[in-house]
Amino acid sequence: MEFLGTTQAASYCGPRKSCDFTQRPSTVQAPVVQECYQPYHLPGYRYLNAWRPSLFYKISTPQTCPDECRSTLRPPTVLPALRSALFCRYSPHDWDQSNQQQIRGAEASRLWASRLTGDSMRLMQDKEQLTCQMQEGTSWKLGQRLSDIGFWKSELCYELDRLLAENRSMENIKRRLECAAEELKCPLQVALECLYHREKRIGIDLVHDNVEKNLIQEVDLLKCCQERMRQLAQRVDIQMRDNRDAQHALERDLEDKSSAQFIDEKCFNLRNTSDCISYFHGMEKVDGTVSVPETWAKFSNDNIKHSQNMRANSIRLREEADHLFENLSDQMWKQFTDTNLAFNTRISEETDVKNKLQTQLAKTLQEIFQMENTIMLLERAIMAKECPLKVAQTRLECRSRRPNVELCRDIPQFKLVNEVFTIDDTLQTLKLRLREAQDTLQLLVMTKSRLEHELAIKANTLCIDKEKCMAMRKTFPSTPRLVGYTCAAPCVGPCTPCSTPVC
Repeated sequence: MEFLGTTQAASYCGPRKSCDFTQRPSTVQAPVVQECYQPYHLPGYRYLNAWRPSLFYKISTPQTCPDECRSTLRPPTVLPALRSALFCRYSPHDWDQSNQQQIRGAEASRLWASRLTGDSMRLMQDKEQLTCQMQEGTSWKLGQRLSDIGFWKSELCYELDRLLAENRSMENIKRRLECAAEELKCPLQVALECLYHREKRIGIDLVHDNVEKNLIQEVDLLKCCQERMRQLAQRVDIQMRDNRDAQHALERDLEDKSSAQFIDEKCFNLRNTSDCISYFHGMEKVDGTVSVPETWAKFSNDNIKHSQNMRANSIRLREEADHLFENLSDQMWKQFTDTNLAFNTRISEETDVKNKLQTQLAKTLQEIFQMENTIMLLERAIMAKECPLKVAQTRLECRSRRPNVELCRDIPQFKLVNEVFTIDDTLQTLKLRLREAQDTLQLLVMTKSRLEHELAIKANTLCIDKEKCMAMRKTFPSTPRLVGYTCAAPCVGPCTPCSTPVC
């Protein structure tokens, strides 16, 4: 065991040696400090090997042993209690210099701290005053900004109200044009039906008379008026889209200004004691602005000017629509009156064809009835064969469980197998015949449908030719309907006359 901080020449660090006077040398030699000596270091001074106290070397100088220990020749022992005293590194002069240096450093630090405290107080006062002034200036600028936003909001709201009123007027004009164009479908359909029915004439009755000429002129006039109304309605729709674009621009600008006003009001009302303030580091370096005050005001001014231009275009379109309604209604009434004065109904009769079709329909219905009965009988026959087939198959299944040699292919086995095959073949034959009967019934049903369709066509043709043609020609849409004030829609409640009778 080796104690730290002791020399290897200590008596308790090496093996015991005997002090033999016969072997003692003639002269006493001084103890030598070995090169492997590792001195004890205090904490924080482990690597300061450049300086060693002179006391260590004084202790290591040659010493003479007293008489009582000459016989052993043991070197003096360095006790652990004296280690701190033996390894001191500084002198009293060093200690005084260090204390003076610490005192001078403390005086300099206090002087610097005092000066820094005074400068800091003046700096804090100056910066506090500057901060308050800048905050008040920013608040005043925010107030001015709120006033500007309020002014442009009022201008945008006023223009938006006028544009919305103009949009409602344009919607009324568009509805009138659409209603008038829709209203012309009925007289146009009547005139076309009359022409189509008159094309069914055969032989000498197929004459290009004055009635047909007036009908063709009426159809052309109605189509022309309808097309002009639709074209104007498309122009109105395009103008309404432009108006909506201007409206959306105003609304978007107004919404943006409302949001900006809300944000600026919130910023204007913020104080140093507010609860919602926080740090947002780096925001002063982010420049997300997209406009300057000049372009900001110009943007709203351009939106208002664009809206005014759209309103002017809408007013011109409304005036054009009113003029068109007046001219077209007069032309349509005049042509309708001329056609009714020259109209002479000539209808080709189809009674014989209708009677023949009715006879064929009656025979087809009778055949359908018989075929349905046949299908019912075939289904019953198929159902009647299911039980015998089940009995035969059950018998085969039961006989298949006979034990050992009793599982014999005897005559009953052959009969049962033959019975199953025969019944199955019978079922297949009956099902095939059933499918043929069903296909035939489907063909008869389709024939019946075609006959009924033909009869409906003939009945409709006869009804139009005999009863409805002139009845439809006796009425014509009134002037309010022709100019779109009343739209052709299903009546709710008691109906009132919606057309003007023509005498």
